[in-house]
Amino acid sequence: MTAQALRALPSPRAAALGRAFTLALIWLLLMPSAKPGDLAVGAFAVVAATLVSLRLYAPAAGSIHLRSLLALMPHFIWQSVLAGFDVARRAFDPRLPLQPGFVMCPLDFPEGIARNTFATITSMMPGTVPCGEIDGVLEYHCLDIREPVVESLWAEERRLARALTAGRRHG
Repeated sequence: MTAQALRALPSPRAAALGRAFTLALIWLLLMPSAKPGDLAVGAFAVVAATLVSLRLYAPAAGSIHLRSLLALMPHFIWQSVLAGFDVARRAFDPRLPLQPGFVMCPLDFPEGIARNTFATITSMMPGTVPCGEIDGVLEYHCLDIREPVVESLWAEERRLARALTAGRRHG
């Protein structure tokens, strides 16, 4: 890891506070109650979940920029809607315009949460679904390999890279 990358990592205290704040917000959304007993249970749950989170996913493993991640939501929802319409259009077209196949997509995301998050998000892209990984390269099944699938995936990688601490090669 380079010195610049080390400086970009959050301090352990900042990571713990950020995670605790996020978990507390999730708790309040799921259990919108101001009763003292509920708040005490929520505080205990937040502390326990934060400690487990720091143990299982160390701050040095990367970070999420919540504002950038939230900014992805409209795009993600739009891509999901497009995927549904695209599959329906192809299914009901009498000519069934398909040329199914597999494409390999090399990524800059390291193995782990960043790559898994990317695979999950891109499973909602029109006509593609991640189906495996060979030598660190994601494999996608596509409804139509004539489409610029890999280029579209790289564009998604650039979008997600803004929300995660990760490099990118396809700028």
